[in-house]
Amino acid sequence: MRSLYAVYRKELGHYFVSPVAYVVVGVFLVLCGFFFERIVVYFIENSISMEMQAARYGMPAEFDVPSEVLRSFFGVVSSLILFFMPGLTMGVFSEERKRGTMELLMTSPVSEAQIVLGKYLASLTLYAIMLLPTVGYLAFLYRHSDPRPPWGLMLAGYAGVLLLGASLMALGSFISSLTESQIIAFVLTLGAFLGLWVLDLGARGAGTVTADVFSTSR
Repeated sequence: MRSLYAVYRKELGHYFVSPVAYVVVGVFLVLCGFFFERIVVYFIENSISMEMQAARYGMPAEFDVPSEVLRSFFGVVSSLILFFMPGLTMGVFSEERKRGTMELLMTSPVSEAQIVLGKYLASLTLYAIMLLPTVGYLAFLYRHSDPRPPWGLMLAGYAGVLLLGASLMALGSFISSLTESQIIAFVLTLGAFLGLWVLDLGARGAGTVTADVFSTSR
């Protein structure tokens, strides 16, 4: 356990002395803030428009702005992760191979599982730290919205984003172990993520087409 913690502490410390991590986290948070503001404005404008139409035609206006904002925000965060995660995982193993310290690490009294798990947990910790400031956006939404968004939806959204990032991080770390170039690792990881994204979009589109076919046949 001490060996695992030593690898974890070393890798986490390496992140915080590297400017790459600060750049990735900073740009990610700026984009999250920008999209959150645009999403809130968009749904507030839609809500006002629906209320005006409902008042004109005497119909009840039912539009849950906080819930719609949460769904859209977590969808945007999930998409942003695809582009920022390669920057966090590209040097997990490729940097060790480039410096020639991989052989030294493998011959140390630490098992391979402890090395992989320690590096993975350090990357996962940085990812959680990267997501932590976004809680402030949702706290602002919770404080100033009526009705307030349900806690279950917020917790489920963060759980989904964390699990998505954890799975992508595992794939990115594996690709990083295949090369000693961080640039190559970044490009290959980004390509793999985009490939999975395209497959997901294709599956959703195929499901929609199939549903339309069955509904038409009825």
